[in-house]
Amino acid sequence: MNTTQFDSIVSLLKKRLQGPLTTEETVQLEQWLAEAEENRSMLQKLDDPAVIAREMQLITGAGESIYAKIQEQIPELAGPVADEAAPRIPFLRRGFMRYAAAAVVVLGIGTYIWLNRSEGPTPHQVVSATTDSTITPGRSGAILTLADGSQVVLDSLNNGSLAQQNGSEVIMQDGRLVYDPAAAGKTEVLYNTMTTPRGRQFEITLPDGSHVWLNAASSIRYPTAFTGTIRKVELDGEAYFEVVKNAKQPFIVDARKKSEIEVLGTSFNVSAYKNDRSLNTTLIDGSVKVNGTVIRPGQQAQVTDMVRVVNNADTDKVMAWQRGFFNFEGASLEEVMKQIERWYDIEVVYADGIPAIEFGGEFTRNMSLSGVLIALEKAGIRYKLEGRRLIVLPE
Repeated sequence: MNTTQFDSIVSLLKKRLQGPLTTEETVQLEQWLAEAEENRSMLQKLDDPAVIAREMQLITGAGESIYAKIQEQIPELAGPVADEAAPRIPFLRRGFMRYAAAAVVVLGIGTYIWLNRSEGPTPHQVVSATTDSTITPGRSGAILTLADGSQVVLDSLNNGSLAQQNGSEVIMQDGRLVYDPAAAGKTEVLYNTMTTPRGRQFEITLPDGSHVWLNAASSIRYPTAFTGTIRKVELDGEAYFEVVKNAKQPFIVDARKKSEIEVLGTSFNVSAYKNDRSLNTTLIDGSVKVNGTVIRPGQQAQVTDMVRVVNNADTDKVMAWQRGFFNFEGASLEEVMKQIERWYDIEVVYADGIPAIEFGGEFTRNMSLSGVLIALEKAGIRYKLEGRRLIVLPE
């Protein structure tokens, strides 16, 4: 590696410790990781606050106090909790990253890399049977099904008019779909359906001006013009809504025929995947009724055969996908893998049951699958990748 390349990688690693990289920067970093096993090993060490603290102690004498501070923020570093049913594995946590970054700044990340680049894999490193760096993260894209059954793939369309639907003009505008009802006037009600396959997400502006962000493997069916006394849409999967207020025309979300969410004007997230245990509506702002039960901002309504209201819901975790992150705080391995399946368009199977592991933390959804697998390796997950099939092996 020449001096210019080295300086570029050092700069990327410093920025990564302090926040998410751009897509271009992520690609550059992943190319460096793919060049050598020692590069991947080095990144794992930079993500480990205990390793950073030990290096700090050896070289600057400052590691002990930094490690103590890290332990205050990450109790699991002090040892396992006796009453926990499952071990808890931190991913790239925002809390410890601040202190790892502080330690590296003091030490000098460039010096740290050169001092350690000759070391081999750590004793507990788990090596996967196969990895495939060609599996890229999801991106913006969807399929629009018009009222006559014809379909339009929206992944790479330029700005402009796509169709006329019962007087409403369907427009691509800066990467999202917009309905302009200015010309609407016909009485016939037509419906369109927006579908995001696995590995895609998309934003739509409905005829009333409400905004909807659709997560991967989801669909929303809606009229091309809102007439009558209500505004009703049908959802399967996950979406975040910012609804335009109209007291004379309430907004209704019918989620998989299991949950009816009624709003006037508010922001909320609905997760209604078929393979999840409950259908969850999380209120960010305003007020909604879920199957007749009113919830307030910060609450989550969980629908099974009844409605259960959760106070002080983790809205950061719920909204992470819309911000471009995975948030696995308190998530089981099964929950983690469901999100990975949807975003990377892969199949996850378990060779011998699902290991009882609880995760923590968040990281960017711009990372390729190989980057996620590095994190899983660090968490002690054994697996093999066969094409787009990820097999989780016994511990």
